[in-house]
Amino acid sequence: MNWALKRHPAFKGVDGPVVVCVMDGVGIGRQDASDAVWLARTPTLDALAAQVPTTALQAHGLAVGMPSEGDMGNSEVGHNALGAGRIFDQGASLVAEALASGRIFDGAAWKSALARVRTSGQPLHFLGLLSDGNVHSHIEHLFALLRRCDHEEITRVRVHVLLDGRDVAENSALDYVDALEELLETISRSSNRDYQIASGGGRMVITMDRYEAEWGMVERGWQTHVAAQAQIFPCARVAIQTLRDEHPGISDQNLPPFAIGPEGGQPIGPIQDGSSVILFNFRGDRAMEISRAFEDETFPFFDRGHRPDVFFAGMMQYDGDLQIPKHYLVEPPDIDRTLGEYLARNGVPQFAISETQKYGHVTYFWNGNRSGLFDESLETYVEIPSDTLPFEERPWMKAAEITDRLIQELESGRSRHARFNLANGDMVGHTGHLDASVQAVEAVDLQIARILRTIERTRGALIVTADHGNADGMFDINPQTGEPAEGADGRIRPKTSHTLNPVPFHVFAPGQALDIEKSIRKPGLANVAATVLHLLGYEAPEGYAPTLLKNA
Repeated sequence: MNWALKRHPAFKGVDGPVVVCVMDGVGIGRQDASDAVWLARTPTLDALAAQVPTTALQAHGLAVGMPSEGDMGNSEVGHNALGAGRIFDQGASLVAEALASGRIFDGAAWKSALARVRTSGQPLHFLGLLSDGNVHSHIEHLFALLRRCDHEEITRVRVHVLLDGRDVAENSALDYVDALEELLETISRSSNRDYQIASGGGRMVITMDRYEAEWGMVERGWQTHVAAQAQIFPCARVAIQTLRDEHPGISDQNLPPFAIGPEGGQPIGPIQDGSSVILFNFRGDRAMEISRAFEDETFPFFDRGHRPDVFFAGMMQYDGDLQIPKHYLVEPPDIDRTLGEYLARNGVPQFAISETQKYGHVTYFWNGNRSGLFDESLETYVEIPSDTLPFEERPWMKAAEITDRLIQELESGRSRHARFNLANGDMVGHTGHLDASVQAVEAVDLQIARILRTIERTRGALIVTADHGNADGMFDINPQTGEPAEGADGRIRPKTSHTLNPVPFHVFAPGQALDIEKSIRKPGLANVAATVLHLLGYEAPEGYAPTLLKNA
């Protein structure tokens, strides 16, 4: 393998650092009352759009390896594309193909899961996010696995549902629960079948923490799914309706945990010795910690009590380097030759920084789902601890602290390339709070202004883009009318999921004669890596999507 980068034939590169700013969740929206990006006061972004090379990038669907143009992008696949310089089929596509071909059922993990419960008599447990958001999971994947269990005569199944309200409409949980209950009841009408929902709760309350931001979420999930220590309801529909009544205005993602069982009786689905557990999420960041809770022998994060002896498998392996989990149903994308590895092998010092919520995106996902450093002498990764308070209460998040440390690094002259993620537009956008999302975007704009001044001083270049949209679409839109959709109470329904909108792309390179290459049809996030190399004075490696710049 020849890792040597060739010098660009027409551009020697900027003198200073080449920096990539990922404005997480800041897309190009409708420019109306639903668009927090448009509503925000953003003098810095406005000036960039008017004065420097600018275009729009595709950040969803086929442009980031998703199955169709109707699939939202997300931070994982977005940062994969940004760092890889090419498009790879992603989790949803890989799982869909493995199910369609039946290959998933020929694998060792699936066969071992079924063999364990056939021997023990314990249920096969499925755990995961119940929606069709196609960001972390898809309900149809679960349905295919359940139907296969029935086909293979597995007699007892329990499903532990994590309610979404984040990648789908904020109060849509009953749509998915009802569809699941219908399938489980249909299967259970057959002789010797017992398929039921066993527990659940909101994804931002239990189980789906990421980057070790709040292990308490995972502990609550463990107690709910494994020990069945939660408020008991006769069925999931009653649980959701009751909890909504007790917490008016609550989003599905924040619903408290619950267990299922008969009135006055025992819960029907604790996870016990001899069981098999399949985590049917395909995305890794919010699946890592609960996987470790099931698998790690040494576990300092909370008291698991008795850790049941189970066969545990993920839909995919969420970290190939750390081998989490040990068993998995579908092979992850094999992302090689990333920008980070090319730069490391060519002696280019790099710096990556974000707060906890997106730290893994500028490191692990950017580097092709690879943990660790390519070269410790050339790379510096910095994590700024995130707040644990609700994001709408602090929409500025840690943007200023990230910028403080980044400016320090740039002015030191140590790093030739830097990348940073400002998570505000995404994390606050997911709350559905419009005013807070406007403030979040304004906080991002302010910090970019600070970075621009540093870029001028250091004679470098700054790329400003995003990994997907979110804050740019804060209302659910009625597809028939194109107008904001109203709930039963007559109020506009907030949108908490990502959007299908393109994202901005600006290049600030003072003193350089550069322009956008307009011949590229539907440019996307994968073009950013070659553009970074262009600004550093290198040609893109073979197979990379082309640079977005031309020399003016």
